[in-house]
Amino acid sequence: MTTVHHDALRAVNGVLLPGFTGTDAPAWLLSACEQGLAGVIYFAQNTPDVATTARLSAHLHEVSPDLLVAVDEEGGDVSRLEAGTGSSIPGAAALGVVDDEDLTERVALALGRLLAATGVDLDLAPVLDVNSRTENPVVGVRAFGATPERVARHGAAFTRGLHRAGVGACGKHFPGHGATDVDSHLSLPVVDDPLATIRERDLPPFVRAFEPDVDLDSIMTAHLLVPAIGPRPVSLEPAAAALARELGFDGPIITDALDMGAVTGDDGIGEVAVQAVEAGADLLCLGTTVGRDDEALFRQAQAALLAAVEQGRVTIERLRESGARTARMLRRVRDRQVAAGLTCGPAEATAALEALAAVGQEAAERAVRTHGPAAHLDPSGPAPDVVDLRQRFDHAAGRTAQHVQTALLAAFPDARVHALSDPAGWETVLVEVATSVGRPLVAITREPVPGSGEAATLDVLRAARPDLVVVHTGFPDAVPAWFDDRTTVVVACGTGRANARAAVGQLTALTSEVSR
Repeated sequence: MTTVHHDALRAVNGVLLPGFTGTDAPAWLLSACEQGLAGVIYFAQNTPDVATTARLSAHLHEVSPDLLVAVDEEGGDVSRLEAGTGSSIPGAAALGVVDDEDLTERVALALGRLLAATGVDLDLAPVLDVNSRTENPVVGVRAFGATPERVARHGAAFTRGLHRAGVGACGKHFPGHGATDVDSHLSLPVVDDPLATIRERDLPPFVRAFEPDVDLDSIMTAHLLVPAIGPRPVSLEPAAAALARELGFDGPIITDALDMGAVTGDDGIGEVAVQAVEAGADLLCLGTTVGRDDEALFRQAQAALLAAVEQGRVTIERLRESGARTARMLRRVRDRQVAAGLTCGPAEATAALEALAAVGQEAAERAVRTHGPAAHLDPSGPAPDVVDLRQRFDHAAGRTAQHVQTALLAAFPDARVHALSDPAGWETVLVEVATSVGRPLVAITREPVPGSGEAATLDVLRAARPDLVVVHTGFPDAVPAWFDDRTTVVVACGTGRANARAAVGQLTALTSEVSR
């Protein structure tokens, strides 16, 4: 290998953030670590339990002490470290509803301690999107709220909590993904608003996070088209990176996963990776490797970038600048880890998980809101019928969580759970629950916005069973659009395990606080 090629390879590896398959580092990844790989991103397949995660991180850091280990751990609906059981904390929307910045910081501190104990350096959180469109299919309960002021306050508190635990924070999705009605995992959303509107509505949480007392470590760009910023998707648009720098951010810019439908075209991930670097990105998140060849995905991006260096499209110096930004961020994170005095290992991770559960329960219980007439499900009475009306797969969370059903079955082992898998099945369910005299009926919703299929089925259920109870797992601010004051609606503020337990706990409690 020539010196020039060796230098180019290390510079290229220094901007790559791949995923990989399994709970042991594969040979190709270990080789890349020895050749200057910037970092790795964990997904649920890598983190079946916290002890395994801690051991994996320790091995990777032994091979490459300067390797950045990152993970999408937002809490609530989006969890990697607790993907199998559901998150112990309720997520951003719940924290925004409680609106107690001290609680938000305590939740993030406990989460950060778990991440530090499992060897994670950077949390790809908090979500700084202002969920200004209640029907948003990709942000929703991942956001702290629908106003820039609330999101800015809680985004800052969450970042401070992670920092106190010695973990880096990544604000996403710059310049704001909250005004969309398209899921960027599938196609390209367009935010066709003037720049003045974006500066007023979407940018304040980022601007606040860039201030010295918060000192956000990194940002993740959104895969959306904002014509007021430039003609290309934000992750591939040089003017977007320039805007972040103009606002005072000098840390690494990370792309959202480059395998997402919004940006991956016919040329594949390699050309997208080159365009992202040309646009000013410092770290390229390559995306999940589930169902694909993880090494091949990495090699495609690597080969395209090496070819771009040879062709003069990208210089080694430019790649090294990005590597230096990441290195500076990692040094700051490691300094915080030393200051926090936390250690990494299976025992520490188990203890941190127990502490996280305690503060998570407090947050989830404080977040639950009940609208409409008071309702009580008596655990000693008839078991309910449970109908899951949610019809859309959640690409961010990775699956349609069943935690509400699990919590109800824990309270009522004889509960009958129904899912709407096809029209014929729906007709059968409707007849069954409409004629189940004496059995309570619980419907689980996420997006029953007017005109949707979920709203239509809910209306049919309400007509057949006016006494039904709704457990709403979607964005809290969306409820007034479809709320009927004759129906009890328990707002869980998410579909995670902590959210579900708190919502069902309120339903089965002896008393119920009702808000109008």
